Amino acid sequence: MALVPYEEGGGWTARQLHSPWATFHFASRTIRLQQDWRRLGVAAVVWDAAVILCAYLEMEGIDLRDRSVIELGAGTGLLGIVVTLLGPKEPAGVKHCIPHAALRDVDCARVTITDRAAALELLESNVQANLPPELRPRAVVKELTWGKDLDNFSPGAFDLILGADIVYLEETFAELLQTLEHLCSEQTVILLSCRIRYERDLKFLRMLRERFSVSEVHYDSSKDVHIYKAQRGSRKDDL
Repeated sequence: MALVPYEEGGGWTARQLHSPWATFHFASRTIRLQQDWRRLGVAAVVWDAAVILCAYLEMEGIDLRDRSVIELGAGTGLLGIVVTLLGPKEPAGVKHCIPHAALRDVDCARVTITDRAAALELLESNVQANLPPELRPRAVVKELTWGKDLDNFSPGAFDLILGADIVYLEETFAELLQTLEHLCSEQTVILLSCRIRYERDLKFLRMLRERFSVSEVHYDSSKDVHIYKAQRGSRKDDL
């Protein structure tokens, strides 16, 4: 979502910001992402909140079988790629009964990976480069400017909404909340990972709590990243 560069610094070294590639290991695969800070700013580098949310989804063993998932403000696409790769867990005792690729193709999550138009070329390139051919049809890259492209998305169509480090520009808060409300059903789970850098970040959480039931489900002290879970009303459904 965000294409406005931060001031360089702020915990990131010049090497991290300007490196053309970033490499990670999730879902038993190496993921190599292209970055382009100079052209696209914050949308084109991988931030800690995305890495922490990927690790949380993998370590918690969250069942993504046949779930409809959307990522907001995807940037380089790490989170959406990892969700697509995680796929189903094979039943105990039948690990080798079903070809792995076939199992993933049938049961894995259906993932919509979104950002603003200017970020889509880099995002699409990373998604295609890091997904095996049998999984590429399960991940769709799509334009979404919060509050403006909602007619292109069916209301309440997603089981899981993900966002990593998308809460920092106060002028986008109302549109982001409008987008979340449009995409949510009564059963939808929202997971947002972020650092609390400024007072305005706390303001967003207060605004979110006015519309959703919100709880903190994870905190990574080494990176100072929080993961918040939100649902409509007072629901407390597990993933």
